Amino acid sequence: MAVLETTRMSSKGQVVIPEAVRKRLGLKEGAQFVVVGERDVVVLKALGPPSMAEFDDLIAEARRQARRAGLKRSDIAATVARARGRR
Repeated sequence: MAVLETTRMSSKGQVVIPEAVRKRLGLKEGAQFVVVGERDVVVLKALGPPSMAEFDDLIAEARRQARRAGLKRSDIAATVARARGRR
């Protein structure tokens, strides 16, 4: 179970994540977050690269969706070339 911690916001809008939470989550200086606010709730979601297993799952799902949509490799290559300004 998570331990409850409190913090304050500075006049510049900065919030310190308590040390115990940073250590437990392995957060380092420069960590990036998505911030979601709704009514009186603020959620910080740490961003990071996916693990290789997560990446493999993402690629597999993208391939499944491409197959369902009837896309071929040549369709993708042509779309990338168009987006890069090459015909």
